[in-house]
Amino acid sequence: MKTRSFSTFKYNFRAPGSPVEGPIRFAAGQTVLGSVLIGRSHRGICSIFLGEDPQALRDQLGEAFPTIELQAEQPLLQHEVNQIVAFIDQDVTEGVINLDIGGTAFEQKVWRVLCSIPTGQTRSYSEVARNLGAPEAVRAVAGAYAANVLAIAIPCHRVVRSDGSISGYRWGIERKRALLAEESAEESAV
Repeated sequence: MKTRSFSTFKYNFRAPGSPVEGPIRFAAGQTVLGSVLIGRSHRGICSIFLGEDPQALRDQLGEAFPTIELQAEQPLLQHEVNQIVAFIDQDVTEGVINLDIGGTAFEQKVWRVLCSIPTGQTRSYSEVARNLGAPEAVRAVAGAYAANVLAIAIPCHRVVRSDGSISGYRWGIERKRALLAEESAEESAV
């Protein structure tokens, strides 16, 4: 696993609140961080889930997109799976990875701020809220952070508590701790 280059992604934000264009095709792979499940809409990768159990990840996909038809398409999506696995494990991809990003207007603003956090650095929820010009919106920032369905591509692992301690992460505290430690170590080595 290496430091992630976010220029690998093309961030395509949908109009706030607009649904993903279904069906969502999905496929699974294996990374150094565990299993990965990607979902792809007509516009691009709309979800990246990390975990231990591919069926649990499939269930999370259904919960994230309850009204959209889901279709297992391992052979059809193998190239995209390989791109995501290579990005997570080695920060190497073949070509650009198109993302299809939904969410509310506020969530999208938060996610854009998260994408601007440099590798090896962190921000607190309150710093993100201040960066948005809404210092009182710390809980709303945390809600947007929790609504992110694009693990690592939208680097919510770089958000910590005000005291610098590591808090919740949809894909597990240990994954967050490992990502932060590796990014910090690699930036120190540069």
